[in-house]
Amino acid sequence: MFKQIDYVMVGVSNMDQSVGFYKDTLGMPLKYKTNEWTEFQTGATTLALHLSKPSIASAPAQREMIAGTSTIGFTVTDLEKTYHELKAKNVRFVMEPKMREEEGIKLAVCLDPDGLEISISETVKQQIRAEAPAS
Repeated sequence: MFKQIDYVMVGVSNMDQSVGFYKDTLGMPLKYKTNEWTEFQTGATTLALHLSKPSIASAPAQREMIAGTSTIGFTVTDLEKTYHELKAKNVRFVMEPKMREEEGIKLAVCLDPDGLEISISETVKQQIRAEAPAS
């Protein structure tokens, strides 16, 4: 019945600040902008920003996924380069690049201006493990 995600909506407390982050800092192509709704074209899926009430809680101290919440993720070709470019733009990271061999990726996590976690990953080639010879 459902075949693809058409858009992901992110609630933001300050539209101009968030548009600046996603457009200028992350380099996403702007598709449409108003004071309450903005869209970026990110391949087959549109990233939409919706002006919302500010969150009462600050970014979680523990990096645990909480039911009913979500994060967004992007794949890049060179995570180390992307990480250093974003750090130079003062992007806050809650996880520096780490190998996740069991997942076949290298992963880093940064925060948007409202504290939403953004996963950035690079696919890495997994080594083919040789099977032990039969005895």
